[in-house]
Amino acid sequence: MRGKWAAGIKPRFFTWVIKDKLAICERPGGYARNHRPVRRHEEILWIKCQGFTRVVSLLVSPHNLHAYDEENLTWSHLPFGPTDNAAALVPELYEKLADWLRSGERVVVHGEQVDDRLMGVVAGYLCWSGLIPEGAQTIAIVERLFGRQMGTEGREIVAAVLEFAPPVRRALESVPSVAGG
Repeated sequence: MRGKWAAGIKPRFFTWVIKDKLAICERPGGYARNHRPVRRHEEILWIKCQGFTRVVSLLVSPHNLHAYDEENLTWSHLPFGPTDNAAALVPELYEKLADWLRSGERVVVHGEQVDDRLMGVVAGYLCWSGLIPEGAQTIAIVERLFGRQMGTEGREIVAAVLEFAPPVRRALESVPSVAGG
């Protein structure tokens, strides 16, 4: 493959959370009825060409995992469904993210789409990790990063994170500041 398509296409709503370390995007290929396998392939190719070492899927289903295997991309599947309890599931996700980032991995996380839920997961991680010390400030920064207001579902995830585990106040070694901060 030659030309501009050789490097694939950027996934929809791709956003750096921690510049050159942690990013968020919509499910490669689109979500639900909008999903297109050709677009998925192009977006996964772009992820690979950008040097990402791990794709983290928060989808309840195993969709796309086979496509990551086909492109020899390391992936982790940590299902986080609409009715799942954030306090029960995100501690494992946050511990793993912290480990991957400390070890130098470049990580992209996706849900079905970039919505309040995914924004809440991101904001909760920034608070939990100690990169941003308080919930309200974290929400404001994440809203600026994503260019939209975070709704109730995302705010509830941040509140749950603050309840189950106060920010650990440990900066991640060698991880630069938040992309928009």
